[in-house]
Amino acid sequence: MNKNETEIRVRYGETDQMGVVYHANYASYFEVGRTEWLRQYGITYKSMEESGIMLPVISLSINYKNSACYDDVLKVKTTIKKLPRATIEFDYELVHESGDILATGNTVLAFIDMARKRPTRCPKYLLDKLEDNSL
Repeated sequence: MNKNETEIRVRYGETDQMGVVYHANYASYFEVGRTEWLRQYGITYKSMEESGIMLPVISLSINYKNSACYDDVLKVKTTIKKLPRATIEFDYELVHESGDILATGNTVLAFIDMARKRPTRCPKYLLDKLEDNSL
């Protein structure tokens, strides 16, 4: 269960005048992937923040391979390869409904204790869920 697949339909506002997805929107698609990845474990960004943990992006890379266009159906495949510590690293593959890979990417996010405004370890409740699912 270390992976999640989420479908997204490209909206008109995400495209340029030629109907092609503007490159910065790929980062937003990755965000959808990772929020749904967390949600499959019953965790949301909101619940993490309510428990005092923020999860800012500290690194983002995107490798563009093909273009997406208005009204295309895309699948964001989100995975992690190892248990998180003070950071959590996600890999992404954005795939067109035809099967073509549109982009690959990676983000690293840091667990931040909101009260101290300092890095902290991954919350035990997330580690427990990941270990229960054989990551």
